[in-house]
Amino acid sequence: MIRAARLAAVGVTVALAMSIAACSKPATSTAGGTPTSVAADKQLKIGFFGFAKANSFAQAAWAGVQSYAEKNNATATFLDSNFDGPTQVNQLQDAVTSKRYDVVIVQANDGVAMVNPIKQAIAAGIVVVVEFTPVGGKFDTAEPQVPGTINIIDPPTVNGVGLAKLGLEACKTVASGACKVAYLQGFANYPLDTARTDAAVNALKSGGATVVSNFVGGYTPDTGRAAMQNLLQSHPDVNVVIGSSQALEGATPLAKGKKIGFVGNGGSTQAFGFVNDGTWYGVYDVPEKSEGTKAAELGLAKARGKDVPASTVACTTLTTFECLGTKETLKGLTADYSD
Repeated sequence: MIRAARLAAVGVTVALAMSIAACSKPATSTAGGTPTSVAADKQLKIGFFGFAKANSFAQAAWAGVQSYAEKNNATATFLDSNFDGPTQVNQLQDAVTSKRYDVVIVQANDGVAMVNPIKQAIAAGIVVVVEFTPVGGKFDTAEPQVPGTINIIDPPTVNGVGLAKLGLEACKTVASGACKVAYLQGFANYPLDTARTDAAVNALKSGGATVVSNFVGGYTPDTGRAAMQNLLQSHPDVNVVIGSSQALEGATPLAKGKKIGFVGNGGSTQAFGFVNDGTWYGVYDVPEKSEGTKAAELGLAKARGKDVPASTVACTTLTTFECLGTKETLKGLTADYSD
């Protein structure tokens, strides 16, 4: 997904409950680095380096960024890399050279490749907010991996373990004995997806499930439909299917007449509807518009000389249910975006 594309990096082998507890503690340190001081009444400029303009998840974060900027004497621009890592690197390097932004908010397509341009931005006095996906080589933490950055993160390991927890709960509703769970990967060999997949698969196995994870579901209904067709041919006895919410929108119709529990990654309007009507068991629901709002809030505050937290774990800070969306926990809530 990147929710969409939360968007979606990791491997864990510890017990399910301990994994969530260990990875979910928000940090209390203060973001380092001192940006160039600005007058309190100066209008600031935010550059939002989102996954892709066509991605509904990125659009949800963008809506939050835009709304906060408009109300707090700032302007915001969406720089579209269209899911391409090298393009995003070049865009940030150009922004550093031109010094056109006071604050940059980064949804990294390649968290390792973005380390150096982010270091360059910080050295140039630009405030950097790392949003949703970690920047650096570690995918199990929200702690800053580049000194001086502000991080509001959903660690991919936490995401994977959360999906596994929902999947194991779904098993209890559809399987009377052994439970076979299919985990549909997002992008093949994509660091974030690899990390999240490893975390989910290990947690599912620790919970006693038999796991099938060699199918790529992607982030569209078409790729999800194709994966589901192949899955049902190879494993017609599957009990639970986990994948991006977009992929499951294509996969779900193929399960007609079968008792299969679905768990989506991404809380779109469509995903909420499937959970609320009982078609899916649950979704991993990151409040992405709220996360975008928080990213803009923290970035502008630091640019104006205030102390802000160095790291925030989205699901423990912005929700009361740690992003584990079921019919019960989503009651009365509205999705942040639509696929």
